[in-house]
Amino acid sequence: MARVALVTGGTRGIGAAITKALKAAGYKVAANYGGNDEAAQKFKAETGIPVFKWDVSSYDACAEGVKKVEAEVGPVEVLVNNAGITRDAMFHRMKAEQWIAVINTNLGSLFNMCRPLIEGMRDRKFGRIVNISSINGQKGQMGQANYSAAKAGELGFTKALAQEGARSGITVNAICPGYINTEMVQAVPKDVLEKSILPQIPIGRLGEPEEIARCVVFLASDEAGLITGATLSANGGQYFV
Repeated sequence: MARVALVTGGTRGIGAAITKALKAAGYKVAANYGGNDEAAQKFKAETGIPVFKWDVSSYDACAEGVKKVEAEVGPVEVLVNNAGITRDAMFHRMKAEQWIAVINTNLGSLFNMCRPLIEGMRDRKFGRIVNISSINGQKGQMGQANYSAAKAGELGFTKALAQEGARSGITVNAICPGYINTEMVQAVPKDVLEKSILPQIPIGRLGEPEEIARCVVFLASDEAGLITGATLSANGGQYFV
């Protein structure tokens, strides 16, 4: 019987690639999204993957959303925490609401999503949790104190929960993408991309969402049972840990 996977932020960008790759690998997949109804419905029509709308920064919304997914699709065995936002500003100009929004959505969502699912995974003696962090959680980034803090926090969360879940057959891993060819990066001015970003990447190109998706499919598999608490850097050689 096909395992059930749930991907947050799963209808656009890297999340959409992950959702589609998991379906192609034989999983029953559900995609969460936060706000773009048009994009979500288009994704559902194109892929046949069910979509569920809720705010991952709210624990109550996550608990209700998980209940709905499990009632309609089945017990979630694979969770991919991909949802995230940016609210960039130099720290001396950053507003409290910019800090709070990013921390609650990017880091708080890991508690909000994992807590309603972890007991079921423990009972079934199987679980795969994959957290999509960022190169900027590893090295920091000017103008992203909030984002870098949240993404670094994801790595600590990953290592701690991996230790707790290991004896119950639950693996918890993180992936740190570098610059990936998504709408967000495509919005960067071409001259900035060519002069400032690409020269930092030894392989000389952006990553593709599908390349991150393949990393997720491997870590979600039964064959990856030895790997837990790990951080997989997928950044084209831009930053070595």
